[in-house]
Amino acid sequence: MRRERVVVLALDGVYPFELGIPSRILGAADDRYEVLTCSVDGRPVRTNADFGVTVEHGPEALATAGTVVIAPVAPAHLADEVSDDVLAALALIRPGTRIVSICTGAFVLAAAGLLDGRRATTHWQVADRFRRMFPRVDLDPDVLFVDDHPFLTSAGAASGVDVCLHLVRKDHGSRLANSVARRCVVPPFRDGGQAQYIEQPVPEQGAASTAGTRAWALERLDEPLTLADLSGHARMSQRTFARRFHDEVGLSPGRWLIQQRVARARHLLESSDLTVDQIAGRVGFATGASLRQHLNAAIGVSPQAYRRTFQTAR
Repeated sequence: MRRERVVVLALDGVYPFELGIPSRILGAADDRYEVLTCSVDGRPVRTNADFGVTVEHGPEALATAGTVVIAPVAPAHLADEVSDDVLAALALIRPGTRIVSICTGAFVLAAAGLLDGRRATTHWQVADRFRRMFPRVDLDPDVLFVDDHPFLTSAGAASGVDVCLHLVRKDHGSRLANSVARRCVVPPFRDGGQAQYIEQPVPEQGAASTAGTRAWALERLDEPLTLADLSGHARMSQRTFARRFHDEVGLSPGRWLIQQRVARARHLLESSDLTVDQIAGRVGFATGASLRQHLNAAIGVSPQAYRRTFQTAR
């Protein structure tokens, strides 16, 4: 199988941890990707830590990429315009190339005008700054990543792991993505959004978590679970449960259930020959039509189209 070349662009002020995410995650995908790192001039790059990084490639590597990843830089390096050398490097990217940003890497794409009129995300701490600088971008600061093909933008730090696993899942199916996640000892899919990581008031001592109820619900997705069922299992009032659930997950219980059912349906579409109606029943959607509606809302395709995409991966 032909490997896809992924080229990571490192800019001055880059975060070392995020810079290494594509190589670590995509490099664990059974040799499906070749990951290279470049700079705008082929010279060493200053990081935001007390060391620099020597890269093996200059900007010409961007012209050979199937996917380009823009690694994030420290906020002090953010600007509403990009330098001439960065613009020249971005101009080398071939039309139609998939372009991914991690965290503040979205500022680089937005400053270059590549995200105008598109939906995108970035780290919640710099979301207000992003909106002021780039009002033409439809910013969603509540999610872990946005896939607005061919541009994918992700939130802070570890969401780079999420978006790279999403690439593996999209390209080769959930089975390989889950295998990569196990090798790297990370969750294959994180539920919720950025809201769960925004600083919140410290909960009162002894306050119960909804984690046990979430695990309980995942074992019963085929059942018509209601807020009353969930709050009853957690032994909380519905109002308290809904508030605490949102504080912990960043979503309402209803939205979270839909998200989990869609994720389970995608797995069954990839890994089984069950009909759409059978899958709908197994994941808790009342009808195949309901599954079609929710899958299309989540990823923009029908169950049949999604299954066809992953037939080769299977």
